[in-house]
Amino acid sequence: MIFIHNGRKWVVSIKQAIALAVFFLALSAHGEINPSRDWESSLYADHELVGKIWSSRSEEFIELEDVLSAIESASYLFLGEKHDNPDHHLLQLTVLNHLLDQGRVSTVAFEMMDSDQAPLLPQLKTQSIDTLDDLKNALAWDDDGWEWLFYGPMLHSAHKAGVRITAANINSDTISSVYSESAPAENSVVLEDNAMKQLADDIDESHCGLLPESQFPAMVRVQQARDESMAQSLRQTDSEQLGVLIAGNYHVRHDLSVPNYLLAQNKELIREQIISLSFMEVVPGESEPEAYLQQFGEYKAYDYIWFTPSISDEDYCASLRQ
Repeated sequence: MIFIHNGRKWVVSIKQAIALAVFFLALSAHGEINPSRDWESSLYADHELVGKIWSSRSEEFIELEDVLSAIESASYLFLGEKHDNPDHHLLQLTVLNHLLDQGRVSTVAFEMMDSDQAPLLPQLKTQSIDTLDDLKNALAWDDDGWEWLFYGPMLHSAHKAGVRITAANINSDTISSVYSESAPAENSVVLEDNAMKQLADDIDESHCGLLPESQFPAMVRVQQARDESMAQSLRQTDSEQLGVLIAGNYHVRHDLSVPNYLLAQNKELIREQIISLSFMEVVPGESEPEAYLQQFGEYKAYDYIWFTPSISDEDYCASLRQ
């Protein structure tokens, strides 16, 4: 199943006890990266890929130190996720905290915030924010859309470090406007025709084949508008610093998503300066790491995949067809 939706419709609620465990574990993990850990997600935890990191660049399993070494020469780091998996957010947080402690980060952009929240972000510097609740209130965070205990610790770390935080997504009004357009968007030229077709095919699959084909062009425009917005949210002036994007796995794909729009916006940037690290759930019976890339075209979707257990084996499509 390919997930490319806005998380507001697809995030699965986690029991409060698990969410609290994620929160406290995340706080205790500051500055430390330890891939040998207990998992919050227990499904398929005995899968042979769990805990391993696959490099599509060298086509081999590597150590975390190798990933961190590669990040040192990068300009952008994309941290992918499956939105409802608590382990993905814990691992994202520990990587982010490590980089913040090094003073390497200039910008952290979040798919989970849209342009409606953007005006609130500069005001954070003038407010007294000591706790996660303070920050949540200052951002007018909507828990119905995104689980605060997953994203709050990352936002809090970035805020405490004094780095720039940006809202990467477009708001509902912009989505409606883009959806209703009759002509192709200007950003449609970023991807070649065969990539555009693949994008439409993936949208069809992610909607369980229930979306009328007549809506494919509009949905593709919305997806591209989101990717372009995420790329724009990372624009920075300090080439020595690192821009970090927190987003769903589909958005961080080299072959079809945000990296292409970032390259289109910055002609001096080269693809090797963008690192995509996907946190990905294992699939029972699939032990070949290359299969998880779902590669389309010449570019491998992710530079690195960090495998985790799964949070659920629910068949989303079956529930929609009932």
